[in-house]
Amino acid sequence: MTTPIKVTISSLHEGRWYEYLVRFALGGTATVFAGLVSSRCGASIGGLFLALPAIFCASATLIESHEIRRKREAGLEGKRRGQEAAALDAAGAALGALGMLTFAGVFFILVERSVPSAFVCAALAWLIISVAAWFARRRLRVTRAAQRNSGPARSRSR
Repeated sequence: MTTPIKVTISSLHEGRWYEYLVRFALGGTATVFAGLVSSRCGASIGGLFLALPAIFCASATLIESHEIRRKREAGLEGKRRGQEAAALDAAGAALGALGMLTFAGVFFILVERSVPSAFVCAALAWLIISVAAWFARRRLRVTRAAQRNSGPARSRSR
């Protein structure tokens, strides 16, 4: 059974205004820094800095704190759930980075011929690689879970 991919905006209500301000400020700062590096070292080097996950650290800590807060409101500790949610976000960021690396490679190879076609081909490559990586990770997780559950019975007394 496959869970469909969906977008939910209800999680926007969980954040506080200052958390979004921190994300915006970190993202803007990283973009300005990439622009400064680009003007000093060239667009190729600046583009590498622009591709860095500018708000990932803020995002991961916010996700963890939101999960902990949600679990505490339900009367649970929630620390492990917060860590797992942040780890899941990190895995998604890694898959997204793989897609962006593919985008950059395809664009670099094709840009001399035609900028619009390079952009379209790079965007398609990004989409294909990102979705394929997501499905591969999902398949790997299901396979690992099945192997774990079908292994020899373990004693609970250990």
